[in-house]
Amino acid sequence: MTAGKQDFLRITDLDRDGLLTLLGRAAELKRLGGKGPQPLQGRTVGLIFEKASTRTRVSFEVAALQLGGHATFLSPRDTQLGRGEPIRDTARVLARYLDALVVRTFGHDKLEEIARFARVPVVNALTDASHPCQVLADLLTVGERFGPEALTRGALKVAWIGDGNNMANSWMEACALLGFELALACPAGYDPDAALLERCAGRARVVRTPAEAAAGAHVLNTDVWASMGQEGEQAKRERDFAGFIVDEALVARARAEAIVLHCLPAHRGEEISEAVLEGPRSAVFDQAENRLHVQKALLERLLAPA
Repeated sequence: MTAGKQDFLRITDLDRDGLLTLLGRAAELKRLGGKGPQPLQGRTVGLIFEKASTRTRVSFEVAALQLGGHATFLSPRDTQLGRGEPIRDTARVLARYLDALVVRTFGHDKLEEIARFARVPVVNALTDASHPCQVLADLLTVGERFGPEALTRGALKVAWIGDGNNMANSWMEACALLGFELALACPAGYDPDAALLERCAGRARVVRTPAEAAAGAHVLNTDVWASMGQEGEQAKRERDFAGFIVDEALVARARAEAIVLHCLPAHRGEEISEAVLEGPRSAVFDQAENRLHVQKALLERLLAPA
């Protein structure tokens, strides 16, 4: 990391107080709508996306615009990265044009290399190892439904149903910072990062049945069984994840006031049922909207902290 700049590659790039402050600021910016401050006047944010995106791309573009700045989108087709230019060269050059880089890629090591050589803030818009911006939005959504203090008072239970993927990893990092209970129901062979699990100091655990994770939960959270880049494993994963669906029977095991989250896109009838996704417990579309608000707070923090 270049001296004097801050990156956001993982949830734990924030400390506990920093995370709570950012969530509070996101809630404030949400109340202001698009009429809040514009501290990014004259600033340009570069979006380097090697993976397809709907919510992440649009929410960052709108976030930059509403803060008074501009976003420029770059895919492998648009840059020399697609022709094999060294990552460090691209990072150093783009950092001389742009005020921040938002990167959506496969390997987390590629993101870390960009951050190492770019002299401007770098934001993780998704890697195979971590999806911190999504979990910021999830935490804001939970705080809206149960009160911001619910995240830290130790009584909240979050259930993760499905693959121990980048989302599960970022939820464990949030658990390590905030101290809520996290139960991750993953089929054997699909466990999340063991080192991150250990950092949760007993507040997070892996179980083998969705029913056990959902029992008494305030939040039921899931994701697709096969993430981007895993499409060739779809048939095997359908067999391995049989029964790992957030449906009405599973929701009935949670608390009466429980909410359901899904980072989208959803495969209705696989990891989540149509009835649950469109039902009264679903907070999925509030969660999707909150991507905009947390990313506005994040860009403001990184580029205009005063």
